[in-house]
Amino acid sequence: MHNDSPICMRAIGLVETDVADADIARRRRTMVSDIVLFDDYVAGLKGITEYSHIIVIFWMHRAVPSAELIVHPRGDTSLPPSGVFAARGRGRPNPIGLAVTELIKLEGPRLTVRRLDAYNATPIIDIKPYDRYDIYTAIRMPQWFDEHRRPSSKRPPGSGS
Repeated sequence: MHNDSPICMRAIGLVETDVADADIARRRRTMVSDIVLFDDYVAGLKGITEYSHIIVIFWMHRAVPSAELIVHPRGDTSLPPSGVFAARGRGRPNPIGLAVTELIKLEGPRLTVRRLDAYNATPIIDIKPYDRYDIYTAIRMPQWFDEHRRPSSKRPPGSGS
């Protein structure tokens, strides 16, 4: 079965950050950004401050969609090739990004969040609350995941991606 029907989505808002593009990957664990919703969607934020964390789904508008289905995770050729769906890089059939972020505050249409690794003016597709339903503690990952962390990573093994 194959379906090339287009999927139409509308952005609900945009990212605002003063973090330089070159610094986003390095600062992604600590950076603070704003998500500014378009007026038509602000009412949908009712109750969001009851949650400490939210899932942000965004369109990686600067990424070039890729037809490559076999990739080196993190673009690192020393890592074994894997399928694109077993890697978290930007080169994907559909450049959709997802981040679990800490919700710091809400002021009108502006959500201030920590850990959103998106460029300034990135379109936001959706926001969902992060709750216990989303938490898994016993997970399996490839052995290389902790052995070949990015050089900028200073976290202990097993503390997340």
